[in-house]
Amino acid sequence: MFNVTHNGNNHLKGDVIIMSNEQRELAKLLSKNCTTMEDVQNLLKDTAEEMLESEMDEHLGYDKNSVDGRKEILGLWLSDNESATFGLSVCNELKNRGVQDIFIACRDNLTGFSSAISTAFSETEQQLCIIHQIRNSTKYVSYKDLKPIMADLKLIYKASTLDEAEYQLLSFEEKRNKKYPQIAKSWRENWTELSAYFNYPEEVRRLIYTTNAVEGFHRMLRKITKTKTSYPTDESLKKSIYLSITEISKKWNMPVRDWGIITGQLSIYFEDRIKSLKVS
Repeated sequence: MFNVTHNGNNHLKGDVIIMSNEQRELAKLLSKNCTTMEDVQNLLKDTAEEMLESEMDEHLGYDKNSVDGRKEILGLWLSDNESATFGLSVCNELKNRGVQDIFIACRDNLTGFSSAISTAFSETEQQLCIIHQIRNSTKYVSYKDLKPIMADLKLIYKASTLDEAEYQLLSFEEKRNKKYPQIAKSWRENWTELSAYFNYPEEVRRLIYTTNAVEGFHRMLRKITKTKTSYPTDESLKKSIYLSITEISKKWNMPVRDWGIITGQLSIYFEDRIKSLKVS
């Protein structure tokens, strides 16, 4: 590129600026598509948004063969409401992206999500979040009864074995059913998925008994995005969350606690299913 002036004697003089190939391509693009400074600004804005979209797609992918025990965000989905159809679309997208099997899924009691997981991944064991169950159980408990009821519930979910947990649930029913019958009823109705973690040792139980890892991630998101209370489009919201994820995930550089023990246990519990997986 030349900064050119005329000296009156039909000679040109100027300073030479060496351009890279990328700069030449950009100059061609600008000269072809832009006639005003506003055109240039709009083109640069569109290009930046395309780059961001590309980075988002790459970031929200994942290493299919990663077994290092670090947390990853597998996807970002927006929906107007919770439903089995939406849950199934999420599960099917994961399958299309290469997820062959899910051994254990820890979830809260979102509408239709249980059936969606069962449909897409029929062998997956589902563990309901114990923390969510406790919150729902104590929602209508009077303040003076809250502490003793929490102590009684702790005997259930902190039990060493499934048999002990079932005995403590029966004791809770006998002790609390007269005043709070809805609590034991809720635990009974969801017992299969509330008690799945009793099949595993302590190290695995700590990993799957609660969705607190997701809840903690949501809290960090809110801290970063709380300064902006509204977004003009869903896409602008996604991009804001993506930028937040890039900052948050920088801290996820260590495996979860006791990951070596956990992988050893899971390799035994799910040996046949691991062998059947196709590694690409």
